[in-house]
Amino acid sequence: MPTSDPVAHALVAIIGRANVGKSTLFNALTRSSQALVGDIPGVTRDRHFGRVVWGERTFLLADTGGLVGGEDELGRLVRRQAEAAVAEADAILLVMDGKEGPQAGDAEVVDYLRTTGKPLFLVVNKIDHPRREENLADFYRFGLDPLYAISATHKLGLASLLEDLVETLPSDREIPVEAEGIRVAVVGRPNVGKSSFINRVLGEERLIVSDQPGTTRDAIDTPVSFQGQDYVFIDTAGLRRPSHVAPGLERYTVLKAFKALERGDVALLLLDASEGVTGQDMRIAKLIAEEGKGCVVGLNKWDLVPREARAAALEAMKRGLEFLAFAPVMPLSVLTGHNLTRTFQLIDQIYEQSSRRAGTGELNKLFQDIVRRVKPPLFKYRPVKFYYLTQPETHPPTFVAFVNHPEGVPESYRRYLVKELRRGLGLPYAPVRLFLKKRSRRAR
Repeated sequence: MPTSDPVAHALVAIIGRANVGKSTLFNALTRSSQALVGDIPGVTRDRHFGRVVWGERTFLLADTGGLVGGEDELGRLVRRQAEAAVAEADAILLVMDGKEGPQAGDAEVVDYLRTTGKPLFLVVNKIDHPRREENLADFYRFGLDPLYAISATHKLGLASLLEDLVETLPSDREIPVEAEGIRVAVVGRPNVGKSSFINRVLGEERLIVSDQPGTTRDAIDTPVSFQGQDYVFIDTAGLRRPSHVAPGLERYTVLKAFKALERGDVALLLLDASEGVTGQDMRIAKLIAEEGKGCVVGLNKWDLVPREARAAALEAMKRGLEFLAFAPVMPLSVLTGHNLTRTFQLIDQIYEQSSRRAGTGELNKLFQDIVRRVKPPLFKYRPVKFYYLTQPETHPPTFVAFVNHPEGVPESYRRYLVKELRRGLGLPYAPVRLFLKKRSRRAR
C-alpha cells in the first residue's frame, strides 16, 4: 500500500513582546496561503500556527506568544517560551513596536536570540506613517542590519521581508523524508505515553524493525513492519527540547503536534484515560480536525480506570471530542498491550478510506439521491439547487458541490450532506470536507 509523499517544510518563529503586532503579522502572512476558502464546521482555527506561501516556497509559521512581565522576569520568560520554539525554528522574526520604540530588556532578548545561531530578522512594526520612520534610528542600536520596517495592519513592507526570509530557509529537498510506509503522527500532551507506545510496539516479537535511522533532522522516525504493511511512527515526544516541558509551554507541545501532523498520513492521538480530556488535548484534537487528518483516539492507561467507571469515562471522552466524531475512540494500555493490534487495523482502515476516490458517475448518483431524500430549505423564498459534485482531492476526501446559492445552505444541511456522503461512500473514519461553490444554471 503506497503512501503519499510527505513534505517537511521549514519553520519560522515569531518572537516579541505582547501588543507589538505579532498576531496581526501572523494573520497577514498566513491568510493568503489557504488552499480552499471556507471554515471547517465545529473547528475554531488555532491561530498560533499556520502555513505561508511565497512564490514557490512554503514554510510554517509559529506565533510564540507575548513576552510579558517585569524586567526581572524577562530573561526567564524568554528562555521558557522562546527557547522551546526557537530550538525548532529555521529562522526567527523578532517583532518590535515602531510606535513605542525600544523597551528595557530588548537588548537582552536580541543577545539571547543571537546565541541560537539562527537567521534573525528584526521587524519594526507599526511604521505606517512617514513621521514614524524617524523612530527607526533607535533600533539600529541592536546591531541588526537591515531593519525591516513594516505595517502588518496595512501589509506594508512584507514583500522585502519575505524575499530575504525565504533565502535563508532550507529548501524542502534539504529536509529529507525517506522512510516508506503509512506515516503515523503520534501526538498528545506530555506524559500520556507516546514514547512508551512506540517502545512497546518495537518490543513485540512479530514486529520487524528496520535499521534505517531517523530520516529528518528534528524528528524520531521509527520504521516498523507489521503483518506485511510498512509504517513510520513519528514520535513527537522525542522532539521535546528542553528535556521536559515546563508549565506555560502548552503552545510548544501543540507546535510539535503541528509539525508531526504535516508529515503524517494518519494521526494517533493519545489521551490519559485516567485524567479525561483536558484543554490541551482539545487544542491538539482541533488541530487534527483542521489539518484534515484521519485519526485514532487512543485512551491510554485504560487499566488505571476502575471497571465500574469505564462506560461513563468512555462516553465523557467522546463528548469532549465532538469535532472528531469521525475518529474511532479506542481504550488501550501500553503497559499491558491491550488493543495495540487493533490500533494497526484502524490505522489501515483510516488510511485506505482517506485515500479513496469515488468515480464521477457513482458520486453524482449518490449525491442526487441524498439531496432528493431531504431537500434543502428555501433561501429568500427561492429553491436552493445543487447541480453536481466533484472530488478534487484525497487525504482527506474533499468534495466541492456546485450550487446556485451557497450562502443559502444552512450548517445543519451541510452536516447532513457530509454524514450521508460518508455513509454512502463507506468512509466512517475519514475526515470528509465539503465546500460549496456558486454556479448558475446558465454557466453549466
